[in-house]
Amino acid sequence: MISTRQLVYRYAGGPELRFDDIDVAQGGVLLLQGASGAGKSTWLALAAGLLRPGEGDMTVAGQSIHALRKVAGDAWRARSIGFLPQKLHLSAALTVHGNLAMAQWAAGDVQDDQRIAEALSALGVHDLAQRKPAQLSGGQAQRVALARAVLLQPKVILADEPTASLDDAAAQASLALLQATASRQGATLVIATHDARVAAFFAENPCQKGLQRLRIERKQL
Repeated sequence: MISTRQLVYRYAGGPELRFDDIDVAQGGVLLLQGASGAGKSTWLALAAGLLRPGEGDMTVAGQSIHALRKVAGDAWRARSIGFLPQKLHLSAALTVHGNLAMAQWAAGDVQDDQRIAEALSALGVHDLAQRKPAQLSGGQAQRVALARAVLLQPKVILADEPTASLDDAAAQASLALLQATASRQGATLVIATHDARVAAFFAENPCQKGLQRLRIERKQL
């Protein structure tokens, strides 16, 4: 689950952001809504342990973010968090298989080719395992990035603007893929978005464990 209390993040030389309290059950869906630049990506970075709160508490998958330290934080993130950034950051020098193998290495795991094959198969891109990112379409690259994000069966999946620049059909497919993957793994799904189509999708395709919305606005303390 995810829980926040009086969460504040301070930018160096910039504003202090205050986020409303939220409790999200394991397996639920949270939509972070708000205009571009309001702080949605900052909230995601806090949830992933990439940033530390200036004040308040944030607990994600049983871990207090404030208490995370560098080495332990890297290991926790690799095993507990699946992050699908807006820019997918697939390594251009590696094949699709190699990109997933790198995720296992980052988590301190021995390379498991069968698990990699199963993750790619579940997302319909097993036949692309030996291609490099430059040889993939945008939709294929997103599926590969999601396979990498959920390879270690994380407890939380974070997606940053997954429908940005997608037409209606592609946006529907992307959201269905995220929902199905999170449901299959019992993961909590958090989507940062300013796209009204996302809320409409989940209204038509409800999550069994519940949907919550957190409106994020830029507020200075």
